[in-house]
Amino acid sequence: MASLHIKTPLAVLADDCAGGIVVRDGRIAELLRVGQRPSSPVDEVFDASRHVVLPGLVNTHHHFYQTLTRAHPQAINKKLFDWLKALYPVWSRLTPDSMRIATRLALTELLMSGVTTTSDHHYLFPSDLDDAMDIQVEEARKLGIRMTVTRGSMNLSEKDGGLPPDSVVQDEDEILADCERVIAKYHERGEGAAIQIALAPCSPFSVTKSLMTACGALAEKHDCRLHTHLAETHDEDEFCKSMFGMSPLDYLENVGWLNDRTWLAHGIHFSESDVKRLGRHGVGVCHCPTSNMMLASGQCRTRELEAAGAPVGLGVDGSASNDSSNLMEGVRHALMINRLTYDASVTHLDALRWATQGSARCLGRSDIGEIAVGKQADLALFTLDELRFSGAGDPIAALVLCGAHRADRVMVAGQWKVIDGWPVDIDIAQLRAAHGAAALSFL
Repeated sequence: MASLHIKTPLAVLADDCAGGIVVRDGRIAELLRVGQRPSSPVDEVFDASRHVVLPGLVNTHHHFYQTLTRAHPQAINKKLFDWLKALYPVWSRLTPDSMRIATRLALTELLMSGVTTTSDHHYLFPSDLDDAMDIQVEEARKLGIRMTVTRGSMNLSEKDGGLPPDSVVQDEDEILADCERVIAKYHERGEGAAIQIALAPCSPFSVTKSLMTACGALAEKHDCRLHTHLAETHDEDEFCKSMFGMSPLDYLENVGWLNDRTWLAHGIHFSESDVKRLGRHGVGVCHCPTSNMMLASGQCRTRELEAAGAPVGLGVDGSASNDSSNLMEGVRHALMINRLTYDASVTHLDALRWATQGSARCLGRSDIGEIAVGKQADLALFTLDELRFSGAGDPIAALVLCGAHRADRVMVAGQWKVIDGWPVDIDIAQLRAAHGAAALSFL
């Protein structure tokens, strides 16, 4: 693997490295001060004088398959439960081919926005889609992006008092057997892992307590992480109380998930005591600002969660409630909604921290999300050449305040995956045409 000096960047989201970054063997080897040269010869030099360098962004919640139903006429202008009821029958038509093209498009969008590591919460398994996890791993490897593949699940259908229709759920034994299979086949451990597996029953209103408990035990057995939706809406609060006789967080503790293996999507409607419990147990929360605004679900208590000790990350959420797969846009949305929630003391650096270090913590990783010696060389480089940036004084603040949405260069493990704004080895026009054709069958 070639060594590289990313020389004299316009700005870097790290301290005292105006001379650049040296990458060797897929890791950050040196951070150089002004005028400092690499300690030993490098194979290549990249002039970054036009570029603002960020750690690669880390997306901690998504639903790739939903790229096929963006702005769907049956689902727009609805809150969560009504939105789900409208779309579950549509999503039941998902096939292996449409799953593959949806995954490829979502991963490509994410990469182009500066994401170097992503997770995806796939819980929908209509007939003939048993290999959904295999498809996602194959596509992530082709694109060269890191991924936490969450083996999601639903087994509580309408006939049992749940929300999803019978056609998209599986039975518990089938789910657990495939969880074991996917972990054994794909889960990588240790620094630099490209593919990791997490177990992710969908939500309190679509899975049984038995499945939640079994997945928790399985995650402990195989040392992998746990993920689910929780405390997204008041409707969910009422469902948990009527179905299980307890609040969402009490339910989480009851099934053995209140621990630092777990990160939650949304985490909006928590009380003061809930927030303290989450922090005490190290449970992470993925803040999904765009989706929360789109579905009018509420505002995540990011500041209190971090103060309590809970990791806070950032996610784009599904592309039918966003409706994009652009985490750099999500950073700006996070800044804006949190200023509305709190005040102007919430900064662009807070939002960038959630999308990098905070998200890495949610995924249980300490090797990504930061520009520091020894970390993985996962980087997102942005230029300020567009009209939207003209006149900007602080380059890093400008990325967020002026609305950056597309990286010029993206590196994963020391390898360029986006060059001049375009992903390497992906025909964007062909991808757009194939995905658009696939989406027509969901209208």
